[in-house]
Amino acid sequence: MVTTNSYLYGSLPSLLPISIRRFQNSNQYHSPTFKSTQHQQKPNASYIQHELHINLNATQQLHGHFIKTSSNCSYQVPFAALESYSSNAAMHSFLITSYIKNNHPEDAAKIYAYMRRTDTEVDNFIIPSVLKACCLRPSFLLGQEVHGFVVKNGFQGDVFVCNALIMMYSEVGSLALARLIFDKIENKDAVSWSTMIRSYDRSGLVDEALNLLRDMHVMGVKPSEIAMVSMTHVFAQLADLKLGKAMHAYLIRNGKCGKSGVPLSTALIDMYGKCENLAYARRLFDGLYEASVISWTTMIAAYFRCNNLNEGVRLFVKMLGEGVLPNKITILSLVKECGTQGALDLGKWLHAFALRTGFPMSLVLATAFIDMYGKCGDVRSARSVFDSFKRKDLMMWSAMISAYAQNNCSDDAFDIFVHMTGCGIRPNEITMVSLLMVCAKAGSLEMGKWIHSYIDKQGIKVDMILETSLVDMYAKCGDIDAAHRLFDAATNRDVSMWNAMISGFAMHGHGEAALELFEEMEALGITPNDITFIGALHGCSHSGLLQEGKRLFHKMVHELGFVPKVEHYGCMVDLLGRAGLLDEAKELVENMPMRPNMAVLGSLLAACKLHKNIKLGEWVAKQFLSLEPQKCGYNVLMSNMYASANRWGDVADIRRGMKDEGIVKEPGVSYIEVNGSLYEFITGDGEHPNAKKIYEMVDEMREKLEVAGYTPDVSSVLLNIDNEEKETALNYHSEKLAIAYGLISTAPGVPIRIVKNLRICDDCHNATKLLSKIYEREIIVRDRNRFHHFKEGSCSCGDYW
Repeated sequence: MVTTNSYLYGSLPSLLPISIRRFQNSNQYHSPTFKSTQHQQKPNASYIQHELHINLNATQQLHGHFIKTSSNCSYQVPFAALESYSSNAAMHSFLITSYIKNNHPEDAAKIYAYMRRTDTEVDNFIIPSVLKACCLRPSFLLGQEVHGFVVKNGFQGDVFVCNALIMMYSEVGSLALARLIFDKIENKDAVSWSTMIRSYDRSGLVDEALNLLRDMHVMGVKPSEIAMVSMTHVFAQLADLKLGKAMHAYLIRNGKCGKSGVPLSTALIDMYGKCENLAYARRLFDGLYEASVISWTTMIAAYFRCNNLNEGVRLFVKMLGEGVLPNKITILSLVKECGTQGALDLGKWLHAFALRTGFPMSLVLATAFIDMYGKCGDVRSARSVFDSFKRKDLMMWSAMISAYAQNNCSDDAFDIFVHMTGCGIRPNEITMVSLLMVCAKAGSLEMGKWIHSYIDKQGIKVDMILETSLVDMYAKCGDIDAAHRLFDAATNRDVSMWNAMISGFAMHGHGEAALELFEEMEALGITPNDITFIGALHGCSHSGLLQEGKRLFHKMVHELGFVPKVEHYGCMVDLLGRAGLLDEAKELVENMPMRPNMAVLGSLLAACKLHKNIKLGEWVAKQFLSLEPQKCGYNVLMSNMYASANRWGDVADIRRGMKDEGIVKEPGVSYIEVNGSLYEFITGDGEHPNAKKIYEMVDEMREKLEVAGYTPDVSSVLLNIDNEEKETALNYHSEKLAIAYGLISTAPGVPIRIVKNLRICDDCHNATKLLSKIYEREIIVRDRNRFHHFKEGSCSCGDYW
């Protein structure tokens, strides 16, 4: 074994000083080096198809041999199989390829740098291998330098080189440059098309990939099997069964389906699974002559994705019975599906299976389990997996932060972040997205601003996802103007960023602004998706824009051909219900093509309470009972409805039934952020260290409200007690306690921001309007439904919430 001496690379000046040095900095290995040699003959192109592969140790031995012999091929090569590699350039090419195959792209890049430095010929067969190294350890600068070398040496006409450049730019995150190269290729082959389609697909740009598929068909390019796999995956991402069947039919007509190998058949199984057509997927799977472990994994994952967990487990057991052992892709895929479906028990079963069978628990797999537990709400198990690893990578830290973020454990998320940075691990854009999610959920604007500043100071790459998260955070933390400024300043906007801004406007009751943004989006040629329409319809609902909402729904269905989801119907039921069109809302619920969920029925029941239609409310309550009788939401709404009609006997019956069933009403909780810390209040809370001062301020607020002519709205207290007791109960609602703490803890004129887990009651809403005028403060409240900006005695919602 040859001793490696990486310092030898420093003995000669590098042609690529910046990128190679950065490439080396990311390398945790020390690879062998060699001295300069003279230019020799051009390597034989046949090596590019050579199947010879040697392991890392052998590659380093060969590398060391050339160091000793000054890269002179006249000396005997220590591997007989390599004797045909008679030229210096051919041997360098082999070393580059071998290092890449052994997952050491940094060393491959060093050899390329050496060849450039010593004028060793670099031809169009070596360039794709070097570009592959750039893909494995994404290096934009090195990729650009190689691109410059390609242009300078006239290789830009080589389609093989151009295809490699497309792949490189897509891997380093520059799809615009990848597409520019693609468009300039005069004689595109099937690989060119499939590479560009795959690049769009992997970046989530399904519409662009679909457009390219259409262009490819128009140009009469016959796709390769690899291209067809990419095409099938695009249709899988669209989850459009009609297009998927058309793709399948195309393969049959062109005689590809019967001749296709396992990869294409597996891609079709995946496509049908994502289109939720398990019958077609299983028929294809059962028709495989010899299913690979990937085929088994795809079919099992399809069952999991469609929530047919029992059949998925049965197929998994059958796979084991037939002697097919799961690999890391199998476990990773199934764990991911468990997280998506919230299947905690199944996820735990897979975890136990992996531990019981001695399956290697790599960092990647452990990170997947952390992510799964986080999505399923079991942060304790996620932390247990996290703590079991002494050496953690950035992705594992980020997954743990994300798990806490998804479960509203803001303190724990920031503790992990501080610990991570204390260990010398620099966060990336994924980490920051998770932290911004914490701030958005908690409504913590001060912390969100700090994170934004941290991103700028640390020079963290702000990609489109992170920029969208910033827009979303500012909107959900109550600063809609900051969100809009960021949105306007963004140079690249995808549909997700437009959705974040439209939803932000809707949350703040700016329905007209949401609709204007929707129209601007369409005018720019950006195709809205189902989330876009949910945001825009919410804007109509929260602003009372009845006719605009109806027109938008009609356009979505009849002009753009969208199939409405239950969420879209929920928006329309809410819109109609708030407008008092209860019969029309009920008719829509009854004619929905799918079963209404809790949100749809909840919107209709809330409208019944608002408009005091007890008869319809009782009908909705029966629908609730058939769905989830253990949910307290409908019980509370019906109880409130009966209470507002003074039907106290019915109230008692409902509450007695709730007690017998063990159903507990969700308590009202309000949060306020002061000096970067979040404080929680519940109704009648006396646990705060400053409770005495808070209650003194509550008394002051009550007195000033009385002077201003305010009368408590005792109808908001839905208990059978006298009016004096009702007034006392109203004074200590959680949001009033939070406002009191804000008044004594912040300087005059500073806005008070509160987040409440339930809908703000009528009395608190009316009182807060007056308090904003009395104390000359803007009070911003985010309740379960929307934002309320109280200022100078009025609310932004216009009393329509």
